Amino acid sequence: MPDRLATEPRIRVDVLLDDSDRRSGLLDETFWSLREQPKQISATWLYDEHGSRLFDRITRLPEYYLTRSERGILQAHASEIAAVTAADTLVELGSGTSEKTRLLLDALRNEGTLALFAPLDVSREILLSSAEAVAAHYPGVGVHAVVGDFERHLGSVPAGSPRLLAFLGSTIGNLVPERRGRFLREVAETLEADDRFLLGIDLVKSPDRIEAAYNDSEGLTEAFIRNALTALDRELGSRFDQAGFAFEARWDAAHEWVDIGLRSLREQTIALPLLEVDVSFAEREPLRLEVSAKFRRDGIEAELAAAGLDVERWWTDTAGDFALLLARRAG
Repeated sequence: MPDRLATEPRIRVDVLLDDSDRRSGLLDETFWSLREQPKQISATWLYDEHGSRLFDRITRLPEYYLTRSERGILQAHASEIAAVTAADTLVELGSGTSEKTRLLLDALRNEGTLALFAPLDVSREILLSSAEAVAAHYPGVGVHAVVGDFERHLGSVPAGSPRLLAFLGSTIGNLVPERRGRFLREVAETLEADDRFLLGIDLVKSPDRIEAAYNDSEGLTEAFIRNALTALDRELGSRFDQAGFAFEARWDAAHEWVDIGLRSLREQTIALPLLEVDVSFAEREPLRLEVSAKFRRDGIEAELAAAGLDVERWWTDTAGDFALLLARRAG
């Protein structure tokens, strides 16, 4: 049932994923993912309060070009995006703090079409903070936030047309191809004829530059990844020995993604009391936290076409590191 908060008359928050549901799903996913090959831990464990602060610092590092490059493209082309889409509703998937989205909100407001901002994110706290900030800064714009998972609750974002669905930050690169395909098909099914889909993607480039973005000189990415073990210890009663795992962020040329996680330095067994399971690691065995896929234009256009989406516009930064594309439902 929607949870409508009266924080502001113009703010509505629908809670489709409460803390209990989220925790239950995360524990179940963790139980099974630790049986996969390679063993995996959901990237959700990365984003507790401390992890979220670490990631914000990572996005400001000189090696981490992604956020800087995408912001530059938005600064250069937000007005064009607003003119092409004439969207009255901006839906942001995996919105977080919606910092970069302000460029789109400004452009749509200047175009005179913006009526509603609809962010979707799993974090109720972040959504409330973002919703209140947007409502205060854009007095004539309504805010309809949805607490949910973009892979499960896309069909619950506010209706109306024309809408612009924005999925920024190359977050799509954290989905392996099968999950990417399912997500893109759902996007296509969600879009009406006049809606558009704005997608940010990191592009294939020199492996040295890619790996440098995840092996930063300050060690923030390593701290961010290791924080997932700290979160597991706190929530599951485990006792991971941090010294028993080495951080690793490695370019996988065959899959064209960065494999990010840890590698066991010895044979060891970790008890996870809350899950009532022991997990054994061999020496040199990896523990994956996430992948970050990089894209080529022909490849992502083929994936979109297979899902029923046609690319209308394509923009890159001057260095060709990052791209934004605008797509609509085929036919």
